[in-house]
Amino acid sequence: MTLLAILLGTIAAGVGSVWLAALLGMAMLARYTQHMLSLAAGALMATAFMHLLPEAFESAAGAHELFALLLGGLVFFFLLDKAELWHHGHEHSLEEEALLDHEPQDHHAHHKHHGHAHHHHGHAHGHGPRSGGWTVLAGDSVHAFGDGILIASAFMADMQLGIVASLAVLAHEVPHHMGDLVVLRHTSRNSRAALIKVSLAGTVTALGGLVGYFLLTQLQDYLPYFLVAASSSFVYVALADLIPQLQKRLSLSATAAQVAWLLVGIALVTVVSGLAH
Repeated sequence: MTLLAILLGTIAAGVGSVWLAALLGMAMLARYTQHMLSLAAGALMATAFMHLLPEAFESAAGAHELFALLLGGLVFFFLLDKAELWHHGHEHSLEEEALLDHEPQDHHAHHKHHGHAHHHHGHAHGHGPRSGGWTVLAGDSVHAFGDGILIASAFMADMQLGIVASLAVLAHEVPHHMGDLVVLRHTSRNSRAALIKVSLAGTVTALGGLVGYFLLTQLQDYLPYFLVAASSSFVYVALADLIPQLQKRLSLSATAAQVAWLLVGIALVTVVSGLAH
């Protein structure tokens, strides 16, 4: 029963988030992206602080060790972000050097073709190389595998936690997959192919769930540590990725809407938790 729940939860989170992102993108609802970010942030923080962490600290594991792991997880995800930023910055630098190498050396020719070269520079950064789509898919697959392990750890602790964690991952992944689909559509020029590729990457979540299930079955004593690792991921994504995107100078009504959707995300976790019982 637990294994079936893990498979359903991981598929719903991994593939369901892709299709929901595609539907939102097709319906031209990009203006609701900020609301989705607020809802996802609220759901992730509520899942971490109101469910996963309390469950972990109710175990026999030492509080000092769990807090150390939480801190280490936050630092790890920070370093992972820095590595990704450096990698993308290095790629852009190489693109700029390649463009400069192809520009005419003659001063008059440089001014004559400057506008044209600038156009290609913007095009390269706006659409990226065709191989960039595979880079996105590889990153999605690794991320999805990790999400599957985290969802499995939540289901192994409690069915209610698994449902909440699945919904939190789904809410977080929708805005992310909207960006992925945009990138894939630019590289493949085929919306249907982009949807299929990102959906296949999402199915890796189920693979991560299977590995997590069999791993945690053998290592039940380590379950609290998996829960804390999941919490550090959710907390980092909410505070370092989602919340900063909401920190903009907005009108009073727009700010109130952000806060309202943040509270909706928290309430959603609470309601789902009650229904799961």
